[in-house]
Formats: sequence, C-alpha cells, structure tokens
Amino acid sequence: MDAQAQQAVELSRRVAGLVGSAEGRDGAIRVTVGSAGQVEALDLDDRVHELPGPQLAREILAVMRRAQAVLSAEVVEQVRVTVGADSEAGRAVIGSFDTRFPAPDGRDAG
Repeated sequence: MDAQAQQAVELSRRVAGLVGSAEGRDGAIRVTVGSAGQVEALDLDDRVHELPGPQLAREILAVMRRAQAVLSAEVVEQVRVTVGADSEAGRAVIGSFDTRFPAPDGRDAG
C-alpha cells in the first residue's frame, strides 16, 4: 500500500473514533455526538424543568450544533496530522464536515 493510501486508512480509523461534546445552561444540558454527527448521549438535569418546551428544544439543538462543531474541529486536527489539510483528501474531508456541520452562529442559545 502506498503512503497516501495508508494515510487515508489511518485518517478513516481516527475519524471513526471521534466524538464531540458540548454543554449549555450551566451544564444542565450536555450532548455528545459520534463520528458521523449523530447524537450519542443527551443528558439533562432537573434545571431544564424551568424552561418552557420550545425554549428547551432550541437550547438542546444549539448544544447539539456546538457538539458537532467540536467534532468538526477534531476532524480538522486529525486531517492535519494524517493526510494534511492542503491535500485533496484533506480538503474533501474537511469540506464534507463543514457542509454538514457549519459553525454555530452567535444566535445559538446555551
């Protein structure tokens, strides 16, 4: 196997093991997402009962988006140390995560 293929396999292995986590409401809402951005864990403590349902839903989604942004940042780091962020493969992987999980804007609550 050539070096580029080995690096791509290593990147794939590393990305598959990544998670992203974030919290909001002073730790009352915690979300962990898996390597594909899917929610793996959602932890809510009793303080969330203070919120009306629509606000709670918005805050959970905002924390989930932040967890996905953390995941994307982790992916960028793994790309950088394996195939290089300027390589064709690196740009493709980073672009894929940027498209699926854009950085949260300042309107996100939490």
